[in-house]
Amino acid sequence: MDSNHTALSDTRRRAAVAFIFVTVLLDMLAFGIVIPVLPHLIEQLAGGGIARAAWWVGVFSTVFAVVQFGFSPVQGALSDRFGRRPVILISNLGLAIDFVVLALAPTLWLLFVSRALLGMTAASFTTANAYIADITPKEKRAAAYGVLGGAFGLGFIVGPGLGGFLGDISLRLPFWVAGGLALCNFLYGLFILPESLPKERRTPRFEFHSAHPLGSLKLLRRHPQVLGLGVVMFLVYLAHYVLQTTFVLYADYRYGWGPQAVGFVLMLVGACDGSVQAFLTGRLTPRFGERRVLLAGLACGIGAFLLMGVAQQGWLFLAGIPLMALWSLSGPPIQAIMTHQVDPSEQGRLQGAITSLGSFAGIFGPYLFAQVFAFSIAPTSPLHLPGLAFVLSALLLVAGAIIAARVTAHTAPLARAADAHSPDAAGAPGALPHDPTH
Repeated sequence: MDSNHTALSDTRRRAAVAFIFVTVLLDMLAFGIVIPVLPHLIEQLAGGGIARAAWWVGVFSTVFAVVQFGFSPVQGALSDRFGRRPVILISNLGLAIDFVVLALAPTLWLLFVSRALLGMTAASFTTANAYIADITPKEKRAAAYGVLGGAFGLGFIVGPGLGGFLGDISLRLPFWVAGGLALCNFLYGLFILPESLPKERRTPRFEFHSAHPLGSLKLLRRHPQVLGLGVVMFLVYLAHYVLQTTFVLYADYRYGWGPQAVGFVLMLVGACDGSVQAFLTGRLTPRFGERRVLLAGLACGIGAFLLMGVAQQGWLFLAGIPLMALWSLSGPPIQAIMTHQVDPSEQGRLQGAITSLGSFAGIFGPYLFAQVFAFSIAPTSPLHLPGLAFVLSALLLVAGAIIAARVTAHTAPLARAADAHSPDAAGAPGALPHDPTH
């Protein structure tokens, strides 16, 4: 057993996995809490009414995505060089400081600067995913990423509701609570979180040419399967933006759903999605294999978006939500298969590249779907199909499924028999294998 294994007892390994779960949960809670109030704070500081505020909200969203696109690979590369623990801790502390600045910002420009800084520090998901790859056997990574997806979904359920409640008390209170959650996360990690990447497995030096977004893509290009699945991840991220961009307007236009109904639907989406990732991924992947679960998840996503796009009644749209939840089965296997192909010293850069793909999709995805939705309902449109944006998302997933089927055609099933008898493999998803490179 190597130095990394001897340094971490079974108890501390489980504590480490619990911390990563809590990190993702609290981060998502913190972001979810400010969703209902940030546009109103921007409106208050910008002046000029809702139209001017809407323009600034779009600018804030784009800048946040651009900054994350640039800095996610940097965080990943730093964690490969200096270890996961310091990067996660600094990220959490940075989040706490940024939320406090947001809570105090007296002017729009300071709010803007703080939001940009938040994009730099809000990439703890990148390092958290690399941490999981460090401490989890290959055959259990899909299940572990599913658990993290459950934390993401739980935060999405609770965060916006809590933020709306706190925002009714004071518009700035949610930012203080989000900052407090991030600070608690930092203190928890300071005393609990062990390092997962020993010095002998770190990169010898930090190289900026491989840490910027375009440089990080070179890592994907070195591994054809990883590059192909990276394209699939990008298409998945892009397809998902139809919900964030057009769902509220689409539901109002086609079904007459108001803010309360939309809120309940989003909570239902989060609950179903989190449940699937937390409870089904770990059970289905060992039985059917990562490739089959991945392709089945994409097929469910295609069916969900097609159903939502053509549904003329609200109840039929709601019937697509369980299918959409099953779509989330595709994410953990993609992550797991990609980590299998990359050296332990490059897991941080891999996760940084993946996060950058999501941020890149966020730069132009909202504009794309907003324009498609506007075209589909315009009086002069030759094709009056209000759900056209959802149909476009389905087509993106069709392309993703074809690529995924081709690049994983020769993926060999992971051997689990040897690990099943080892004490490390018998534990929770965070148990360390004897040889993490195997």
